[in-house]
Amino acid sequence: MKLKGFLVIFFLAFTLEAQEDFIDDLEYGKKLYENPRGISCQKCHGPKGKGGIIATYTHRGKTKELYAPQINTLTLEEFAQNINNSKGVMPKYYLTPKEILAIYKYLRN
Repeated sequence: MKLKGFLVIFFLAFTLEAQEDFIDDLEYGKKLYENPRGISCQKCHGPKGKGGIIATYTHRGKTKELYAPQINTLTLEEFAQNINNSKGVMPKYYLTPKEILAIYKYLRN
């Protein structure tokens, strides 16, 4: 009975270890960038972080544009700071350092 329990624990530990490396950093970063917490980064910043116009609207008779900045040229420090200190229309994602690094690597690749 103890051997059976040990084998189950060993199998679970081995399975969890194997799953941890199931996708590489770039694939992980891409998936997070596409949908980190239900709001896609790429919807505003584009497929590879080049930025772009989010919306065009009229305010007091003038046409205005809501623009997302280019983010694929930022340093890691700037990138992390902008994610963690979001302001304006940028949502707060509450990403972990590992998630931020994965997205950063994906955008810089």
